[in-house]
Amino acid sequence: MRRAYADVPAGQIHYVEEGEGEPVLMLHQSPRSWTEFRHVLPLLGRTHRAIAMDTLGYGASSAPLPPADGPLLESVEAYGEGVVQLLDALGIERAALVGHHTGGVIAVEVAATHPDRVAKIVLSCTPLVDAEGRTSRPRVDHAETHEDGDHLLELWRARQPYYPPGRPDLLEAFIVDALMAGPRRHEGHAAVARYVMETRLPQLRCPVMAVGAPGDVAYGDLPRWAAAVPGIRIEEIKGGMVPLPDHLPEEFTDVVRDFLDAA
Repeated sequence: MRRAYADVPAGQIHYVEEGEGEPVLMLHQSPRSWTEFRHVLPLLGRTHRAIAMDTLGYGASSAPLPPADGPLLESVEAYGEGVVQLLDALGIERAALVGHHTGGVIAVEVAATHPDRVAKIVLSCTPLVDAEGRTSRPRVDHAETHEDGDHLLELWRARQPYYPPGRPDLLEAFIVDALMAGPRRHEGHAAVARYVMETRLPQLRCPVMAVGAPGDVAYGDLPRWAAAVPGIRIEEIKGGMVPLPDHLPEEFTDVVRDFLDAA
């Protein structure tokens, strides 16, 4: 895998890639980083140019720039512009997008506002954020920092019910990325909660697949996706939970590749 930084108008975006062929850009959940796809990259890289980026403000990428007329209020729209800026920097005219949780919401934004740049989108465990979804979204990954480190245990325990037993390594990976994001770790979730997705869905012009996992918090939105996007493909990965790409990378990659390679 090759790690690199791309200079973009927002600063620098860190990304990792492997393989050759049609480009596929993977977008992580909040507050994770490219490492969410660390096991998917070499698998998908066998047949595609697989790229995983750090969303602006997460991992090793620059934070979004604040507006000139006020404080920064992070948004899905700003994250989406970061995606387009990376495609521009890499000279990629058109790519498929694979987004997990927040990454899926970002994929919707990019596909709706830049339809000529997106071939297909995969929405993995992605919430459907309409008026109903905005009012019912809980606060996620909020934990006040304590001198004794209790906030780390609070973050761990809040996520633990949605992670597979016997896999503390997956929770450790989450904690590492949450620490890198610092007090901003919840900002991606807040941006999703503010996003007016229902205005974007009618603008989608590319093939869409929604992937659900029974142990994931967004699993209940699969029927809503089926109703909201005509022609959408619905897939389910048995045994999957919130950390789906790094929990079941082989199963995840198989479903994604089958969709990408379909006519």
